[in-house]
This record gives sequence, structure tokens and C-alpha cells, in this order.
Amino acid sequence: MWRDVRPPIETDRILPGLERPTSDNADMGKTYERIDDRLREFIEAQPVFFVGSAPLADDGHVNVSPKGRAGTLVVLDERTVAYLDFGGSHAETIAHLRENGRITLMWCAFEGPPKIVRVHGTGEPVFRDDPRFADLVARFGDADAAGLRAVVVVRANLISDTCGFAVPFMDYREERTLHEEYMARKTDEEFVEYVGSKPYNIASIDGLPAVPLPLPLRG
Repeated sequence: MWRDVRPPIETDRILPGLERPTSDNADMGKTYERIDDRLREFIEAQPVFFVGSAPLADDGHVNVSPKGRAGTLVVLDERTVAYLDFGGSHAETIAHLRENGRITLMWCAFEGPPKIVRVHGTGEPVFRDDPRFADLVARFGDADAAGLRAVVVVRANLISDTCGFAVPFMDYREERTLHEEYMARKTDEEFVEYVGSKPYNIASIDGLPAVPLPLPLRG
């Protein structure tokens, strides 16, 4: 059970310490012992993040997934983050975590000063029938929605940032709601059937076990 006692962080200002690069601060790469308030603010302000994982086999396929949907990632404590895993046609990250636990999360600044933050860690998918599931989901508030398969919890082994000088500027327009709307049209029973009908929910593209089936109904 994680408890966050830190005060809310303002998100409508330029982040402290993320000044524009000069000849004096151009080498911005650092490692951190913890996710401090400044890193937490940066992470939670990004509308998209990326998840990387891989199987142990030399000929296995490395997977990189973009993640969106506002509010679906939270910082649980100074070395732990979690995100909601919604249903889809594949479950590569879940399969890799069940095999070896290795995962990297990455956030990029597409506006303001350049910055990339990575959390290299050990991940665990917490499924619906896990006693921790309900308490974890409660941390996400209104972001909980239809089509939730699991909560992925990541405990950091290495926290770092780099400059991001080559990342382009891009303007955020709005959330893409297609996935949420698609899943909302299904009852939970229909969603459970949907998950069980997708071959790459049952196993990864390399044949690793992915989502344990049958997926339990939500209570």
C-alpha cells in the first residue's frame, strides 16, 4: 500500500531547474536517487509516455508502446510509478513483465525547455483478482474506466534525465477518445470475452504467456 503525503504540485508554471540550455549547462544528463517533486511534476505534466520491454530470448521482439489517456499514470512514491493497462489487441508488455520484469518508461518534453526522463525498473502487472488491485485503482480517480486489464507497477532501479535537444516541438491539441468510447460500449462480460478472443492477449508474438485467462469480472 502506497501513501503519498506530499502537497499538490502546481502545473501551470515553468518547472524549476528546467532552464533553457546554454554553453554552461548543455550537458544536462543526470541520475537521481528518487523521483523528487520536480521530476514528479514533469512526469505528470506529459500527455504521452513510452514503455519499452523485451523478452530474454536473443531472437525475441523488443516492444515499445506509446501511452496516453490523461490521469492513467501516477507516481506512487519516490521510487514507484504505476499506470493503468487497458485492453487492446496485444499484451506484449504484460508478457515480458511476467517473464523477466524488465521495463523502461520514458517521457519527452514536446514544449518548453528540452528534457527526457527515463525510469528503468522492475515492473509487475497487478491483475483484477490480486488483493492490491482495488487500492491501486483508487489512486487513479476518474481515470479508471471500462476495459481495464491490470495496473502495471514499476519500481525504479535507475532514474535519469537527458537533454532532449533533438526532440521536436509539438503542440498538444486534445485527448483522443476513440479507445475509451470503444471500450465503454462493452459490458464487462463482453470485455472479458473480447480479451479471451485475441490471440496476442493470450500469448505474446514470441509465444510468452500474457494475460492470465479467464480474466475475472470486476466486482
